[in-house]
Amino acid sequence: MRATHAAVLPADLPGWLMYLESLHPKGEAGIELGLQRVREVGAALGQRPFCPIFTLAGTNGKGSTAVYLEMILVRAGYRVGCYTSPHLLRFTERVRINGEEARAESLCAAFAEVERARKAAGNAALTYFEFATLAAWQIFSAAKCEALILEVGLGGRLDAVNLYDPDVALLTSIDLDHQQWLGATREEIGLEKAGIFRSGHPAFCGDAHPPESVLRQAATLKVPLFVAGRDFGWQKTTDAPLQWQYWRKTPEKLERRILAHPNLRGAAQINNASLALAALDALRERLPVSAQAIREGLARAELPGRFQVLPGRPVIVLDAGHNPEALRVLAENLDDMGFFANTYAVLGMLADKDAINSLAALKGKVTRWFIATLTGIRGQKADALADKLLAADSSALLSCYESPEDAFDHARETAKESDRIIVIGSFHTLAAVWRRLESSLKRPKVF
Repeated sequence: MRATHAAVLPADLPGWLMYLESLHPKGEAGIELGLQRVREVGAALGQRPFCPIFTLAGTNGKGSTAVYLEMILVRAGYRVGCYTSPHLLRFTERVRINGEEARAESLCAAFAEVERARKAAGNAALTYFEFATLAAWQIFSAAKCEALILEVGLGGRLDAVNLYDPDVALLTSIDLDHQQWLGATREEIGLEKAGIFRSGHPAFCGDAHPPESVLRQAATLKVPLFVAGRDFGWQKTTDAPLQWQYWRKTPEKLERRILAHPNLRGAAQINNASLALAALDALRERLPVSAQAIREGLARAELPGRFQVLPGRPVIVLDAGHNPEALRVLAENLDDMGFFANTYAVLGMLADKDAINSLAALKGKVTRWFIATLTGIRGQKADALADKLLAADSSALLSCYESPEDAFDHARETAKESDRIIVIGSFHTLAAVWRRLESSLKRPKVF
């Protein structure tokens, strides 16, 4: 039975977030896909497009591609709104203007506007993400943003972000994740993600081998679709190892541009950067950006928890990857880091993730696993996760702990200066370890 709610609105951001969680307790994860509810409330709010919109969907790489777009446009002098999820430590991370997190007071005011509109729309049972998406739009509209970057939360076709028509659609990658909602195959998942396409508006796919369903959807809607490796992309430079070459095909010529490596690490990040540049090229008449803005934007891009290497010894790597594709990329990035005597992994994953196929990518790359229990509705006990790890790698050495903090403490006690510790599997795991690092004063810098 749905709880009744008092007429008095919450007084602060924690109160609002608790209220949002109580509004629509649908299913175990509070997820019910569909646009009808959010469309009704958006109409009650009078929401209308007011600036160019980049919408991003995909299995992995959305956050980094979004931050590349954001930083380049900011350095070009535009007022930029960016909406992403999930957050690592603070809900305010999800809503940014010119790279700065929204103030709690602004979010509370926007939540109050959405709540009034929700009541006017017949008490529509919005989900947590739907409510937040509508509030983010209110903040961006009030700030008179000149460009918006909107990251899909789940899938694409039925996600709340898809309420807003993009001028440019971006698909970062397409792989297996969230199968219980999106489908069991790449073809099914690709079709859901291609739901952000709009007739006549360009779409860019960072996956060099998109499912046929994506190609068919683009053809059906008459969407100009540009695919990595075919229409745009990147390649290494032989004479300058710290640089890369971006290229794109036009009807007239093949354009090339030499750039320094972006601030985010890993070859996958260069692919994401090329995707962002291709999308910006599509709107160069409405949102022109200089070569200097591109260089500065790529150099200033920061994204906590995506192959984030912390300074000091032993080296600590934070990576929120939690699906097979993300762990394969992590394995490649670890190989490129150079020699370490031992690699210790602090692991915690939610129960609905494909742990066996994901962890198989790290077989033979970890000296010892420190496995943590994650609590909550979607949480998973350490011993259950240990069984899945052993199914992926029967020779794995492991030990189980009641929390990510305990697992990390034991990994840090074990590791020597010549070793590295990787913290992986979930934003929940990373957030717990980050707070432990802050409290221990070993890593006092907060992003």
